[in-house]
Amino acid sequence: MLKEFKAFAMQGNLVDIAVAFVMGAAFGAVVTSFTEGIVSPLIGLAFQADFNDLKYVLQTGTPDADGQITGEVAVMYGAFLTAIINFIIVAFIMFLLVKGINKLKKKEAEAPAEPPAPSAQEVLLAEIRDLLRK
Repeated sequence: MLKEFKAFAMQGNLVDIAVAFVMGAAFGAVVTSFTEGIVSPLIGLAFQADFNDLKYVLQTGTPDADGQITGEVAVMYGAFLTAIINFIIVAFIMFLLVKGINKLKKKEAEAPAEPPAPSAQEVLLAEIRDLLRK
């Protein structure tokens, strides 16, 4: 059973998926940093507020002894919009990546394949032809 698992785990597809998963997680972190550090502040200029902190307050809360508001009910649409922007950026980059890979695969597929080996009948006919020439 251990040998079967090792053979399964070391298959090319599974290893490729694992590498893609780790790379995707790292890429997601880069995109999140890009969105929160660059895109959100630029969009926030239009709203004159931090984009991630945009919210629609449904019920106001009361300040506690520390000065923090408790009991507030709000729709955090700024964080949601940031997540949507992250998704769109990641989806677009993945689209470009898959498109590029497919283009490379097409080039490999378009490469002329070696002509198929002659059939046994063709080989026999070629031998007969060569014998007749002598």
